[in-house]
Amino acid sequence: MKFSACLLLSTAIAAATAMPAFAEPLKAKPLLDARLRYETVDQDGTFVGDADAVTLRARIGGELYNKTWSFLIEAEGTYPIVEHYNSGTNSKTQYPIVADPANFELNRVQLQYRGIPKTVVTIGRQRINLDDQRFVGAVGWRQNEQTFDAARIENTSIANLKVDLIYAWSDRTIWGIDGFGTNQQAIEGDNFLANVGYKTKIGTLTGFAYFVDQDEFAVANFQRSSKTYGGRFAGSYPLSKAVKLNYAASYAHQTDYHRNPNDYDADYYLIEGGVSVKDLTVGAGYEVLGADGGAPFTSFQTPLATLHKFQGWADKFLTTPPNGIRDLYGSAAYTLTKVGPFDSIAATVVYHDYKSDRLSQDYGSEWNLQLAAKFRKKFTFLLKYADYDATSFVGNPTTDTKKFWASIEYTY
Repeated sequence: MKFSACLLLSTAIAAATAMPAFAEPLKAKPLLDARLRYETVDQDGTFVGDADAVTLRARIGGELYNKTWSFLIEAEGTYPIVEHYNSGTNSKTQYPIVADPANFELNRVQLQYRGIPKTVVTIGRQRINLDDQRFVGAVGWRQNEQTFDAARIENTSIANLKVDLIYAWSDRTIWGIDGFGTNQQAIEGDNFLANVGYKTKIGTLTGFAYFVDQDEFAVANFQRSSKTYGGRFAGSYPLSKAVKLNYAASYAHQTDYHRNPNDYDADYYLIEGGVSVKDLTVGAGYEVLGADGGAPFTSFQTPLATLHKFQGWADKFLTTPPNGIRDLYGSAAYTLTKVGPFDSIAATVVYHDYKSDRLSQDYGSEWNLQLAAKFRKKFTFLLKYADYDATSFVGNPTTDTKKFWASIEYTY
């Protein structure tokens, strides 16, 4: 109801008060993004066999725009061609989970206004990615995207400073129109997100405050409602024409919020560094999501994040364990451009070593491998592999898991 009322109100305001702006010539831009993907999961446990998923996802829409206004609408559909997997909504629990359920829904519908100097106002169902997506992101890896019913103001009136203020009343999750129980299609709430970034010559300094209020008892989101305050600095520094230093550091403090029945305090911090030498980039980092007391949901949680980007591609720690997690990782990536018919070919390898934040528990380790190739700027071919090796101890929330993906994506 909030989404419909807000969209109708914004449309009425546009029609009633901004006719001169709409007198400007309108341009049209089609939107098309299609991805065919195979995913297999070999996971220890009481399963009849490996999960095998072949899914086709398409996002189709369009945008009308001029210098002042734009209106965007986009539908999203995911069709399971081979459905030997637990999608989270199809009740095939005899297989490991592949979180790409069948779906057809309105992915984005938004009205955007640029009539105020150096200010962008966006109202409606929209994609939101903040910083590295550690706290708020679109979960672009999954076939069904995460979007938000929200009102957003972005202002750059002061040189090098960006102020980004968001009120989101619904999180449209990856579970799609058939979502139920612990995997809801949408989670209502009153989420206030503030992000302020200042660009310097050596990087961007960001301060943020995220009040996450998730009103959905079925998925225990009362327990994931939280207040988070923090800061981040990320950037790079050229040492020569061929060599560049890369670095990032972040800290945040989180407490319970709104109807969360838990009383907790937990810290987050990250430090990351690396070097790029021509086509080769190597790096290492240490990320900690802290724990307070060891009870469920009293560790640092990031329920609105693009979680696949963090703690390994096997997705074993999408919810932070009660005792928290410490992730020590290293990576190397090598990119070649103009290779035969391809625009670029990139190979990436990442290694993770996981431990708990409390009690010094060993959560295991993981290797990630990826090969990606871009063709004619519109096609992306991808091979990807994750191998998670769990350490055996009483209470370990994880199991050995291997995953493999092969995909082709077209973006217009």
